[in-house]
This record gives sequence, C-alpha cells and structure tokens, in this order.
Amino acid sequence: MKMVGALLATFREAAGHTQRSLGEQFVVSEQQIASIEQGRRPLKPDLADQLDDLLDTKGALTAALAHMPEVDLVPLWAEEFLDREREAIAISSYENQVVPGLLQTEAYARAVFRSRVPFHGEDTIARLVAARLERHRILHGKDAPITCFVVWEPVVLAPIGGREVWTEQLCHLRECSELPGLMLQVLPLERTSHAGLNGPFVLLETPEHQRLAYTENQRGSQLIADPDEVAILTQKCAMLRSQALTPEDTRDLLDRLLGEK
Repeated sequence: MKMVGALLATFREAAGHTQRSLGEQFVVSEQQIASIEQGRRPLKPDLADQLDDLLDTKGALTAALAHMPEVDLVPLWAEEFLDREREAIAISSYENQVVPGLLQTEAYARAVFRSRVPFHGEDTIARLVAARLERHRILHGKDAPITCFVVWEPVVLAPIGGREVWTEQLCHLRECSELPGLMLQVLPLERTSHAGLNGPFVLLETPEHQRLAYTENQRGSQLIADPDEVAILTQKCAMLRSQALTPEDTRDLLDRLLGEK
C-alpha cells in the first residue's frame, strides 16, 4: 500500500493539488488522503479510477492497485477499519465468539490465531499477535476514546488456550474494567432473547463525528458508512447494553469466576 500511496502523492503534487484540495474533489477528508499516501489506509478501486481521471494518470493508480504484492492486500487485517479505530473518539462493540481484540492478552491472542483454519505458521502468528497488542495503545493514550464492550457470557467462560491462559485473560478483563472511560458488560447466558443474535459488530465515531460500523464473518469483513445501516446497529447496541449486566455486576461476575479458578 505504501507504493500506491507514494504514487498518489507524486501525481497529486504534479497536478498542483494539496491533500485538502484533492479530498474536497471527492468529499473525503484531508486526513483520509494523508492516510492513503502514507500507506496506512487502502486506496479503494472506485476512488483509484476517479483519481486517475482527475489527475490524468492514464490508469496508473488502478493498475498499481491491481498488481500490489499479496502481502499488501487489505482483507487479512481490514486496514481501513484499523485506521479508523486508531482515530476514533468513541468505540462500542458486541462480541459473542472471543474476547474483543482490544482486550485480549498476548497468550489469549496467540491461542485465537492458532485456532485458525487454514493454520498460520508461527512466524505469521507472531506478527499478528504483535499487531493486536499494538492496538492496546488506543485504550491507554492521553486521548483514549470512550469505549463500551458488551460480551456474551460464554466468551468469558470458554477456556481458550487452556486454564492458565483463560485465568490470565479474566484477570486482564477485570483490570480493564477499571479503566477510566471504559465500560465492560457481560450479556448473561440466561437471557431468553437479545439484540445480538445476528453476530458481533463494532461502532466507531470519528473525530469529525462520522459514525461507522464494522462487521466480520467467516469469509470477510465490511466497514459500513451508510447512515441507515449504522443507525440499526446503534439501536442494537443500545438494547444490548440494557440487556447486559451493569459494569458493577460484571466486575462481580469476574471476581466470582476468578475465585472459582
């Protein structure tokens, strides 16, 4: 992605555009253009086509995008979502499979990646774990976002990685539950119905107060900007928070689980 970003910067400057003026042509932010040029955010094919037309680059950006080395392709790490996550001023999520990535310990993250099919090699797992741990900075920075995590109870009961890894992960969740601006709530297994039956999702609010949603499934992921779709997931999140244990009751549950270990 850095190569494509460098090409865009070169073509933009040659055409006499600043990052701001180029963004204004496509109703995107100056920060988004900067992120693409720095290789931190992917250039989407439709935007590449439009940029080729505006900058008169004879299809160079589209061709470069089509021939990126496989290691630079986006789907594995959903780079655009991760970029927006780093910038977010508010993050809310519901998870019913594993502990949210922002709250995972190193050992738990390693166990999650080792469970993947097809299997990852150890070198790949090490890189993925390091990248996941790097994301933890988001919760501890000077301008940490307001965060809310709703987690289905089976997630905190499942001993992923073995009992020692699971116990460490529970301790970490308990510690994170005390962080300023972080709300952790467990959705009890005993609920006869709840708003999260369609699966996990993440909601983000950007510094420009744009609201986005992110979803994953077995074969891919999607960053959603459509206001109507985001509004539906926002409603679901509000319902899940009302159906989950309070943060105080969640801490009590974690204490009980740790006391039984």
